[in-house]
Amino acid sequence: MNLFDPLSIYALWLRDVKRFLRTPSRIVGSVAMPLLFLVFLAFGFSGVAIPGLPEGVDYLQFLVPGMVGFTMLFGASFAGLSILSDQDVGFLKEILVAPVSRTSIVLGRIAGGSTTALVQAILILLLSIPLGFRVVSLLSLPLALVFLLLIAVTFVGLGVALASQFSDSEGFGLVVQFVIFPLFFLSGAIYPISSFPTPVQFLALVNPLTYGVDGLRAVLVGASEYPLALDFGALLVSSAVTVGVGTYLFERVEAV
Repeated sequence: MNLFDPLSIYALWLRDVKRFLRTPSRIVGSVAMPLLFLVFLAFGFSGVAIPGLPEGVDYLQFLVPGMVGFTMLFGASFAGLSILSDQDVGFLKEILVAPVSRTSIVLGRIAGGSTTALVQAILILLLSIPLGFRVVSLLSLPLALVFLLLIAVTFVGLGVALASQFSDSEGFGLVVQFVIFPLFFLSGAIYPISSFPTPVQFLALVNPLTYGVDGLRAVLVGASEYPLALDFGALLVSSAVTVGVGTYLFERVEAV
């Protein structure tokens, strides 16, 4: 049995993408909350003096990368729900007993979840343009995609790791929401990290989304709190760790 089976990875990726594209309600639902956050916060705090805001950057410009990061976090983490739904209909058991390595299954799931999360993030980015958001340079978009991919892989890996420890979607959904919102608020997505109390700033530094949002701001807006190399390196490490942990925990799932 090959540890990496490209055909199996592709088949699982294609299945996840088709399921996502065939459910318009899921697409709308996945962007509705970040879009509402974006509209209400951007216009509600328009013109307000926010401590720590980079010089020459208005709040909308500051907020959009944060909302894109939140969209990635929300979409990628809930990719674990597809594992539990497959368990309910018996598909998970079928692929677990198939002559396919668990590593290939996890990589296929991560590829599919990352792709759907990228679609959601790009939709939010496009919808922010009519609101007044402007990218500092079109040449920065390929680098932004790299950061989006690393954020997606990090949190899809986290979703897979969490889903492998649950047998019901209700419990998984509650725990994921308990994890998502602290990560979101501690990432600097809606206000500068420099405005946090010092102990909270330390918590923000161990949050992978902090570096994802900061990296997106650096390439899309031209303003960041940390060096771009630090943002990239931290996300690279976090994605490798969550994928590794997710693969390890999924290896222990029994076909029942």
